[in-house]
Amino acid sequence: MCLILFAWQTHPDYPLVIAANRDEFHARPTQPAHHWPDTDPIIIAGRDLQAGGTWMGMTANGRFAAVTNYREIPAAESELSRGELVTGFLQRDIDPADYARRIQSEASRYAGFNLLVGDRQAVWHISNRADEIACIGSGVHGLSNATLNTAWPKVTDGKSQLQQVLSGSPDHQQLQSILADEQTAQDDALPNTGVKRELERVLSARKIVTPSYGTRSSTTVLVSRIGRVDFYEQRYNAQGQPDGHTQLQL
Repeated sequence: MCLILFAWQTHPDYPLVIAANRDEFHARPTQPAHHWPDTDPIIIAGRDLQAGGTWMGMTANGRFAAVTNYREIPAAESELSRGELVTGFLQRDIDPADYARRIQSEASRYAGFNLLVGDRQAVWHISNRADEIACIGSGVHGLSNATLNTAWPKVTDGKSQLQQVLSGSPDHQQLQSILADEQTAQDDALPNTGVKRELERVLSARKIVTPSYGTRSSTTVLVSRIGRVDFYEQRYNAQGQPDGHTQLQL
């Protein structure tokens, strides 16, 4: 993922609401979101067919994990795929805090990342570009390619719009609309991450559209107070046009 907006313990009906965009090269082979076979508990996630992991997933017992890259120039080499950070949590019965501490001990084996892991009791954040792990408090949060709640325009504006949606009864259409914004930030608001200013401008949009790289999918998740998971994935082609969708429930 390259943008994760989420609300934790802020809505009376939905303790967890997620709106997230996966930005990736269009040439990278990907399997759409689906129920993974032969897993216990059942996992809902897409799959990166190049490295075998995933960028975001949910389980039938309310476990959640998602990862974003940490933007740095030049990109760091890695021993392991960051997608394994997500599958490693979803496929194990391990407390989120314990998993975060385990990953902290081997974080140097991965290129720069931010990882969210949680269950129905708590959500934790860990980054190998920040010297801490943290239990996330209730509220609306945002994560892109810097550390949690770094005030990039796509994060701050996205959080504000998510807060507005949460004042009523959130649904997938409203959440997907937040993610579909192609507006780029003003130059004076752009972060300085080491890429050229023209590219920084392109990457500042919530939905990125270029011929070779862009927003491949937008995923929205509503987890109800009784534990029902409603998962929606909207996919896009290289022109930024809708290219199929999947809605799944647990």
